[in-house]
Amino acid sequence: MSAKPAVRPITRASSASLTTPRAGFDWRRIAYNTLVSRSLDEVEESTNKLRNSVPREHLVLYQFSARGHDMAQVILGSLIGGVHDGAGAYYRSRPFLLSVGLSIPDAFGSPLGRAGGFSDGRDIGVVCNLPNRAGCTVLPMSGDVGSQYTPAAGWAQSITYHRDSLGDASYAGCISVALGGDASVATSGFWASLTMATTLKLPMLFYIEDNDLGISVRGDMQTPGGDIARNLASFTNLFIRNGSGTDPHEAAGLLQEAVAHVRSGDGPALVRLTVPRLSSHSGPDNQKGYRTDAEIAADHARDPLPKLHDYLVPAFMSAAEWAELEAEVTRDIAAGLEEARARAIPNPATIAQHVMADESPDVAEAMGGLSRAERAALPSTETQSDDGELLRYAEAIRRTLRHELAVNPKVVVFGEDVGRKGGVHLVTEGLQKQFGNARVFDTSLSEEGIIGRAVALAISGLMPVAEIQFRKYADPATEQLNNTGTMRWRTANRFAAPMVVRMPGGFGKDVGDPWHSLSDEVRFAHAYGWQVAMPSNAADAVGLLRAAMRSPNPTIFFEHRSLLMTGDGSARYPGDDYVVPFGKARVVREGTDLTVVSWSAMVHRCDEAAESFGDRVELIDLRTISPWDREAVLASVRKTGRCLIVHEDNMTAGFGAEIAGVLAQEAFWHLDAPVRRVAPMDIPVPYHTVLLDAVVPGVESIRAEIEALLAV
Repeated sequence: MSAKPAVRPITRASSASLTTPRAGFDWRRIAYNTLVSRSLDEVEESTNKLRNSVPREHLVLYQFSARGHDMAQVILGSLIGGVHDGAGAYYRSRPFLLSVGLSIPDAFGSPLGRAGGFSDGRDIGVVCNLPNRAGCTVLPMSGDVGSQYTPAAGWAQSITYHRDSLGDASYAGCISVALGGDASVATSGFWASLTMATTLKLPMLFYIEDNDLGISVRGDMQTPGGDIARNLASFTNLFIRNGSGTDPHEAAGLLQEAVAHVRSGDGPALVRLTVPRLSSHSGPDNQKGYRTDAEIAADHARDPLPKLHDYLVPAFMSAAEWAELEAEVTRDIAAGLEEARARAIPNPATIAQHVMADESPDVAEAMGGLSRAERAALPSTETQSDDGELLRYAEAIRRTLRHELAVNPKVVVFGEDVGRKGGVHLVTEGLQKQFGNARVFDTSLSEEGIIGRAVALAISGLMPVAEIQFRKYADPATEQLNNTGTMRWRTANRFAAPMVVRMPGGFGKDVGDPWHSLSDEVRFAHAYGWQVAMPSNAADAVGLLRAAMRSPNPTIFFEHRSLLMTGDGSARYPGDDYVVPFGKARVVREGTDLTVVSWSAMVHRCDEAAESFGDRVELIDLRTISPWDREAVLASVRKTGRCLIVHEDNMTAGFGAEIAGVLAQEAFWHLDAPVRRVAPMDIPVPYHTVLLDAVVPGVESIRAEIEALLAV
């Protein structure tokens, strides 16, 4: 299908502007990119209306128009060109991407689902990204609303860290910008990032384009009074500008002023520009179901493109030059569409690639985390030291963090109360005093902010170690955690965010409750792209934490509360270079007649229970559940013929069910008895000790199951 007409004739504004175009802007380039953006939208919309005559492979299956938002975004993009500038954007931000380097073939190719581009056909085409090691990096977008803000704030903090702590002068004057619609300012991500930016005086610009609609909901239902800029007027450390995104002179002036403020180092800024939405929310949406014809017509009367024409013609260019520009855009759009359609359809045989990092030397490195060379330069060994001092679990983790902070200046440790207090379990005690508050720091009380910040710190090349105080408190960060895990896959290895998320959980010493004692590790075993470590002792905690801090993959590092609070997990310090590979189980005791599989604090109860049976019980500590050592478990069960799985997570759909399923499929004919599980009943963890003991598997209940299985 032909791409023409790529540029519709412009309906002139009522009167030509008498204002001289502002100096300091490449107005021809701004006009070009605005026309390109408008043409991209119109080609996609017109093509999709012809579904009966256009082959499916030539359709954009999920389209979000930026018409009406385009001009102001392009102006903003023209100001974002620092060598380490970054942006957190959203699904209507393609005009901004065009202005910071997105090509027309890529702009078409990804929405068409073609190979290459943003995602190699894995994600919807409006969820964009743009890796750039010498200009503006557009962080990987996601499909949820408001999740762009905290990574954008994290990028701003990474600028200050690279500049001040690592002494990289090339970061001076660089900024981060977050783009969002007016409805997104109701999200927790917006408020978390606003807190981060203002309390830390980060070099961050909030750009809010206000079209007064969140799909169908009016702005005054999203923001009291419908004006976020007016509502934030009393915020400390926030430079605010408010105006029209349809007037090129006004929009350029406000954006120029705000960007200059942020680049000067005077703290964050927020610019709210009102814009019309000249389309439905998305391709499948029909705005006539919730907007009147008069409301739609009023928006079209505010179209910024005619105003841009009248602003530039004849003050900046002649009518003939504008016509030549339109013709150039038409040619470029046609050529770009042809190139995009000629690209290959993604190969289904490669769909499982890049869930985790591929360390093959012929596979390119994603943008994010330590480089292969940096990781290789950090010494490591799987051999334990024989003369290490005996350490409790918490002290072993602290010592590992201290050593890695000392040998790797790109490690940063943060979370609620981890700095001056040293963490609620005192695991980080003394680290801030030793390494300073730029490297070990407290955060505001927002798990969304903690993980979102870690995302951008990781993408910038740092190794963030974030603490979530208790497992249950990770729930508000679910979107950021999910997006982190899928990042490498959905960007086809363009981006990755290797990080360590330390997360205490499980029953405490003689106490439990539904909020601080949740285990629920299976939730992270289900999470794409995450490694999950669940060490049962101090030595394994050292090895797994160090391995996680040198990994190209993100890791959930689960610290059991009981082990943090008691001496149960004490072990000799295995050495400053000791690592435990993920997916490699430990045989705690060897046996002949029954395999017991467990992990984390349950290992100690299983070990005590197994003592009564001599060498008949083989106990395997998985140490990690993602990946988990299938071969070690299968080999043991094929030898013993019986298996008991013990864990603290719920019985129903707990990780033990996965192990049992694998054994039923791959070791069925070796089993002399049914696979059995010991796990809590499907209720929250109770508070009183008597109730806690009735729910969490204890030594006696494990011993009884072992005895019953051995009797079969």
